[in-house]
Amino acid sequence: MRPRRWISAVVCVVASATVASCGAGGAANRTADGRTELTIATFNEFGYEELFKEYEAAHPDVKITQRKTGQGDPHHQNLFTKLGAGSGLADVEAVEEGYLSQVMARADQFNDLLEIGPRETTPDRWLKWKADAATTGNGRLIGYGTDIGPLAMCYRKDLFAQAGLPSDPEGVKALFATWGSYFAAGDRFVSKTPGIAWFDSAAQIFNAMHNQHDVGYFDKGDNLVVESNPDIRNDWNAVTSAVAKGQSAKLVAFSSEWNTGFKLGRFATKTCPSWMLGVIETQAGPENAGKWAVTDVFPNGGGNWGGSYLTVPKQSKNAGKAAELAAWLTAPEQQVKAFQARGTFPSQVDALENRALLEHVNTYFDNVKAGALFAAQVQKVKAAQHKGPADGQIQENVFGPALQSVEQGKRADDAWNAAVQEAKKIAG
Repeated sequence: MRPRRWISAVVCVVASATVASCGAGGAANRTADGRTELTIATFNEFGYEELFKEYEAAHPDVKITQRKTGQGDPHHQNLFTKLGAGSGLADVEAVEEGYLSQVMARADQFNDLLEIGPRETTPDRWLKWKADAATTGNGRLIGYGTDIGPLAMCYRKDLFAQAGLPSDPEGVKALFATWGSYFAAGDRFVSKTPGIAWFDSAAQIFNAMHNQHDVGYFDKGDNLVVESNPDIRNDWNAVTSAVAKGQSAKLVAFSSEWNTGFKLGRFATKTCPSWMLGVIETQAGPENAGKWAVTDVFPNGGGNWGGSYLTVPKQSKNAGKAAELAAWLTAPEQQVKAFQARGTFPSQVDALENRALLEHVNTYFDNVKAGALFAAQVQKVKAAQHKGPADGQIQENVFGPALQSVEQGKRADDAWNAAVQEAKKIAG
């Protein structure tokens, strides 16, 4: 989810009085009425709120307590801090793909779900690349895949029409065919619509471009390649050039200003991994229903951005029941329901063929069959990008702020050099 992520998990959520009981060892946590308490923490939007109620109704001996963090980075920093401390984690912990490599490096602190989970929940239920990413070299499955983030493009039809650009999903495809055509359309747009930007954030565009490559900030040997991989610098140059031409709204993703930008129509396009649909609907609000559209084309062919996993740390006192809950939340039926609730796109093979998914209509986005649209986008993804150590940290804490500094007036070359040095410090 979320993020991504977006945009893209579960975390220990308990009242302050019971936080200490989240540690390893001892008897299972119990509520006052004798039920087993399963703590689960999520970030951004997973679409689980109604599913929790459904699970509790079917399992009256279980009480689910959720803690939901607004963004992924604080969630993961909390996760790694408590892993180091040896206590304080939830029964089920969420992990976003950008941070998965750091979890895999600590795989001995997580349960093997092939051992403690339901027998029928096997890796072949998922897209191969999704399950492979959470499988250790000796075959231990550390996480059940939740969503994935096949990429499409969202845009404001009314703002396109105002700028004299095509506004129907078929007509815009030529504008979004390549990054070159996308930025060229941006030049046309901003020349016709003073005060309205082409895109929301340089970092959001850069991240989408970056996720289309075979490797991220590290090569497959986990060596930092920020300086040696020309794709990274080429993406940087393209995005910062667009910023210089006034195409960016200069908003920080998931900030209050960014949220308001959706509501007030301060930008016309949005890179749209499937989970972003729920974010747009939430932030743009009912007054903008029907103004946003999504098209099944993405510059340079598509890709995947975001997606998460549900893990069960060895600290959990309720590991077996936690694995059952995680398996149920990630089963095809629940993945489809989560998509219908928040646009988090399924990663299980059977879910991708589910009629309810393929026939799902998103009324907010002009009644598009969003399930079928993103199912087609999935077929363009042949493998997950290799994410090395600290990949997510470099994206969130280095390149995001560096691009923001360019939006605030810093020279692009100076910001690039600073980002390279910061990435080297993090990579060690």
